[in-house]
Amino acid sequence: MPVFTRFSEPPQPGDGMSEAEAEKAEGEESGEDGRERAAAPGPAPAAARATLGQRFSRLRARAATSEGRPTRLRAWRTRHPRTARALRLATTTLAAALVLGALLLPNTLPALKAVSFARIPAEAVIGAVVVLALPRRPRLVAAVLYGLGLTALTTVNLLDMGFNEYLGRGFNAALDWDLLPDAQAYVEDTLGGGVATAVTVGAVVLVLLVAAVMVAATIRLSTVLARHRVRATRGALIAGTVWVTCSALGLTLFGGPIASERGAGALRVHAQRTVESLRDEAAFVQQSKADTFGNTPPGELLPDLRGKDVIFTFIESYGRSAIEDPVMAPGVDRTLDASTAALEKAGFAARSGWLTSATYGGSSWLGHSTTMSGLWIDNQRRYRTVSAGDHLTLTKAFQKTGAWDTVGVMPGVQKGWPEEKWYGLDKLYDAFDLGYRGPKFSWSTMPDQYALEAFQRQVHGKKRDKPLMSFVILTSSHQPWAPIPKMVGWDELGDGSVFDAIQKAGNNASDVITDTTRSREEYGKSIQYSVTGLTQWLERYGTDDTVLVFLGDHQPIARVSGNGASRDVPVSIVAKDPKVLDKVAGWNWTEGLKPDRDAPVWKMSSFRDRFLKAFGSTPHPSRG
Repeated sequence: MPVFTRFSEPPQPGDGMSEAEAEKAEGEESGEDGRERAAAPGPAPAAARATLGQRFSRLRARAATSEGRPTRLRAWRTRHPRTARALRLATTTLAAALVLGALLLPNTLPALKAVSFARIPAEAVIGAVVVLALPRRPRLVAAVLYGLGLTALTTVNLLDMGFNEYLGRGFNAALDWDLLPDAQAYVEDTLGGGVATAVTVGAVVLVLLVAAVMVAATIRLSTVLARHRVRATRGALIAGTVWVTCSALGLTLFGGPIASERGAGALRVHAQRTVESLRDEAAFVQQSKADTFGNTPPGELLPDLRGKDVIFTFIESYGRSAIEDPVMAPGVDRTLDASTAALEKAGFAARSGWLTSATYGGSSWLGHSTTMSGLWIDNQRRYRTVSAGDHLTLTKAFQKTGAWDTVGVMPGVQKGWPEEKWYGLDKLYDAFDLGYRGPKFSWSTMPDQYALEAFQRQVHGKKRDKPLMSFVILTSSHQPWAPIPKMVGWDELGDGSVFDAIQKAGNNASDVITDTTRSREEYGKSIQYSVTGLTQWLERYGTDDTVLVFLGDHQPIARVSGNGASRDVPVSIVAKDPKVLDKVAGWNWTEGLKPDRDAPVWKMSSFRDRFLKAFGSTPHPSRG
C-alpha cells in the first residue's frame, strides 16, 4: 500500500517534466487509479503495482529526453532560480502586453496614444474564460486560433491606418486588395525598384512575424492560466464583473470608455463594410445602366459648343486645401490671382466653383470617371463595372456627335489602357507617345509644361477638318512632390533634356515624404507650377474658339490637407467667347480662377449633366 500511495501523486511541472507531460501523467495516473480501485477494492496486486511503476519510470525517462525540457536548461534553472523566475515573469508580461495591445490598437494614427490602451478589453476576459474551461489539447487549438485572430485584427488595423492617412477612409477588404499592386508601383516609381521590393518583402515578413509572435503569446498565456487555474478563474470573474459594471454605468477614463470591445468592434465593422460593398456592387450594376442622356440623338448633344476646341484638364491633387490652408494658400492664391490677370490681358475670362470629389488622397481615376460619367464612382469595383459598360461619358458625348475629333493626353499612362474606348477617345497619347527624353520627376513621367507643349506640337497646333475635344491629365503635382520641375522658356523645351539639371538639383523624395511640413510646402509649390504651366499654355496657344475646363481630381493625402479636410476640389471654365460663359451664368460661380469660400459646391457626379444641359443637350433617358 505505501508503494501505491507514492505513485498516486502526479509529478509537478517543476520537477524536471514539462507542463504538458505533467498534465498527461496526471490524467494517466488518475485513470489507472480509478481502474485499480474499481477492479480490486482490497490491496493492489503486486503485478499491478509493478506495471504502474514501470509506466511512471518510462514517463520520467521521456521527460529526460528531447521530448522534455533539455537537461542543460533544467540545470541552469536549478543554479539560477531567481533569474529563471524573472525570465518567466518577463515572458508572461510581454505576452500579455502583446495581446492587450492588439485588442486595443486604434485604426488611425492620431488615436495612437498611450491613453488608448488604458481599457479593459472584453475579448481578453472572454478568451481567459474559454481557455480555463478547456482541457489541454482543445485549449492549445483555441490559443492558436486566438493568436491568428489577433494577427488578422492587427493587420486590418494597420491597413486602416495607412488608408486613413493617405485616402481619408478605412481599408475595405472587399474592394481594396486591388489597390495594393498600385501602391507597390507607386513606391517603385517614387523611391526605386529596390525599395519597392524591400517594402513588399518586409510587409510579408512583418505579417508572418506578427502571426508567430501572437500565437506564441496566446499559447504562453493559456499555459499560465491553466497552471494557476484557481487564481486565474477568480481573476477572470473579477475582471468580467468590473467590465460589466463599467459598461453598465458608462464609466470613462481619459475621455474613453473603460469597458472596451475595440477588437470585436473593428472586425464587425470590416465584416459589415464587406457585406455592404458586395450589395452595393449589385445595385450599382443596375444604376449604371440608366442614363439621363443615354438615348439622346447625336444632333441634340452639345449644340451650343459646335465649332469650339474644348479641353478638359485634371490637375493632380488640386484640392480646396491648396487655396485655403494657411501654409499652402498664400503661394497658390498669388499664382491664381496672377494667372487670372494674365488671362484677362490675353482676352480670356473665367468662372470658378467647387466640386466634391468621389475620392481622397489618391485613386485619381475615380475622380476622372466620376466627373465624366455622372455616376458616383468611389471604389475600384464601381470603376471596373462602369468602364466595362456603355454608360455615356462627357468626353464620349463629343465623339458621339461626330462633330469633334477626340484625343487623350495621358503622360501618367505607361501600359495598355482599355478605358480609352469608354471615354470615347479617337486617339490616346501616353507617356511613350510624347517624345520626352528628359528625366522622370519621381512618379511623374514628365513635367506638365513639356506635356502641354507636346500636346500643342503633335495635336492641338495641327490643322484639322473638325474642332478638337481633348482630355488631358497633368501629373507634376502628384505626391511625393519631390523633385518638382521649374518653368523654362517654352522655346527651350526641345525633347525635355533641359530638365536634367533641374531634376538633379531638386529635393529627394525620401526627404520630403517623411516630413509633414515640407510635404505641405512642396505640395503647394507643385500646384503653383501646374497652374502656371497650364495658364501660360492657354495664353500662348489659346484662340477665340478655345474652351478650357480644368479642375482637381481629389484633395492631397490627409497628412497634407489636414485631418477632417473636405473632399472639395476647385473647378474653372475659361474662354474668350463671352457666349460660353453666359451659358453657365446661372451656376453663380466666382469670377476668375479662385472660387470664393461660399461659391456653390456640387457633387462631382452632377457635373456631367449640368454641363450637357448648359450647352443645349436634350435629355433622352435610357433605363438599362
